[in-house]
Amino acid sequence: MRSSLALALLPLAQAINIISSNDDGWAEANIRSIFNALSSAGHSVVLSAPAENQSGSGSRDETPSARTEPCEFDSCTAGASYGTNETDTRLNWVNSYPVTSIKHGIDTISPQFFNGLPDLAVSGPNVGNNLGITVYFSGTVGAASYAAGTGGVPAIAFSGESGSPTAWNAEVPAYSTIYAELAAKVVDRVVAAGSPYLPEDVWLNVNFPAVDDTCTSADDFKFVLSRIFAAVPLITDDDVESCGSTRLPMESSVVRTDGCYVSISVGTSDKTDADATLQGDILQKLGDFLTCLP
Repeated sequence: MRSSLALALLPLAQAINIISSNDDGWAEANIRSIFNALSSAGHSVVLSAPAENQSGSGSRDETPSARTEPCEFDSCTAGASYGTNETDTRLNWVNSYPVTSIKHGIDTISPQFFNGLPDLAVSGPNVGNNLGITVYFSGTVGAASYAAGTGGVPAIAFSGESGSPTAWNAEVPAYSTIYAELAAKVVDRVVAAGSPYLPEDVWLNVNFPAVDDTCTSADDFKFVLSRIFAAVPLITDDDVESCGSTRLPMESSVVRTDGCYVSISVGTSDKTDADATLQGDILQKLGDFLTCLP
């Protein structure tokens, strides 16, 4: 349930309309946790995600067909191509891939709730990180890159190292709650910087390190601007200057550095690193929300 206190504390200008999807399925704990966290922060959130786990589906897109068996975790009955939670119509499933699901959310569901396009798309948090080359195969990334490109909606893909697929009605794992809180922090910072929330055709790839004995609460984590792919010497153009360097750290090195560091990379809709100008736009937008690696 949305917190009335959170609504009272959040300025109306910062409460936005968000479409949510993933590739682990509409009934997986992480997507329900981020739905709750963003709703509690005052945002209006509508979920449109696959009926079952579609990890590794990349940017596949296929017309939904009628299910012949229940959704994952028995979260729906067989027989339909689309469905809605009986007690909360903001929770919706699509019997197809992540791209198809978020496309349905943007084109069909959002107008019903928002009277138009959503302000922002969020995908994930994925069960497992999406680093480097895996962005090409990730359905979570596929949904975000579609939203930012063809969908015309700024987007953020979230992924976390800890955990395994968990049902929506099981005890919520600590990592799921922490990742949702961290995702809400990123969203709120992006929104607080004002519209346009991201440059056109741009999405953010955000990867959380493991929740462990050192990183036990959302307050333990710090955020670092990074790049998705390794730069090729003498070929790859400089990145935006940050932390005294014109070469951003790779996101894989960020999440593997001791000290609870979250990587935030700037991608374009073709799933490659954005150029220094676009990186600079994000650097300016996030400001002191970001830190440097030790």
